Amino acid sequence: MAFVGNTFTTFDAKGLREDLSDIIYNISPTETPFMTGIAREKATAVFHEWQTDVLETPNGANAQIQGDDISAYDAVVPTVRLGNYTQISRKTVIISMTEEAVDKAGRKSEVGYQVAKKGKSLKRDIETILLQNQARTAGTVGATPSKTASVLAYIKTNTANVVAGGSNPVGDGTNARTDGTTPVAFTEAMLQTALASVWTNSGDEPDYVLVNSTQKQAITKFTGNNTRYINADEEKLVNSIDVYVYDFGSVEIKPDRFMRLRDALIINSDLWALAWLRPINLVDLAKTGDNEKKMLIGEYALTARNEAGSGAVFDLL
Repeated sequence: MAFVGNTFTTFDAKGLREDLSDIIYNISPTETPFMTGIAREKATAVFHEWQTDVLETPNGANAQIQGDDISAYDAVVPTVRLGNYTQISRKTVIISMTEEAVDKAGRKSEVGYQVAKKGKSLKRDIETILLQNQARTAGTVGATPSKTASVLAYIKTNTANVVAGGSNPVGDGTNARTDGTTPVAFTEAMLQTALASVWTNSGDEPDYVLVNSTQKQAITKFTGNNTRYINADEEKLVNSIDVYVYDFGSVEIKPDRFMRLRDALIINSDLWALAWLRPINLVDLAKTGDNEKKMLIGEYALTARNEAGSGAVFDLL
């Protein structure tokens, strides 16, 4: 086909409008299963405290004679007092007034768009903090921030697969757990061991097992789930475990993108809480120039109401 001379095309034209979609595609995950699923409570100081207790070991020899007088009394065991420091987390935004004024694709206000984006990022930060291996820290004036102890600094009673070089924490938040040097593949026997220990030590059943994608796939391969079936109504092959039924109950299997590869956490959500000294708040910062400044900030502490109601499998590949 011949090209006719002097045909005016877009290659020569000036003033063409740009074709920019008004949709901004951001698919970064924002689900925070642990932070969203646990309880909320109020903190009133930078060191938030609570108490735990336990019944004494059953006495199978508790038989008394008739008419006996008491000369010696049973020992009274005090409660255990635990605590955690609050941690401050924040996100900031500074936008020029010119950027706020110009026409933009996909958002009317740059400030509003960036604040909403930072809010989602802040939630991801807190989820990561709560699930990483972190001991509590009081902090120092003007130098070191205080840090709240994470889940891994409390769970000690119901654990499985603590391999060579690894050890559980004291359980009061003052130290982090020590990771083993030779992680191994996740097995069903490991999960059953930890679940059985939770049943032995707690009167409440756990709600879910929190794992990352690698361990979620490992659970799917457990032999207890070796029967695959077709859901005729929805015409699909069911090839995963979302609820694991064990000898003493059942737990939901929840994937969490923000936890470590080497951990599988068995959680009783009623026995964990996020204590807010300052719930996340949007603060307008002082105007010092031709810009608008915002800060999202919150201060919180993790509460391990009783770690013996939860458990974990550690040191996984």
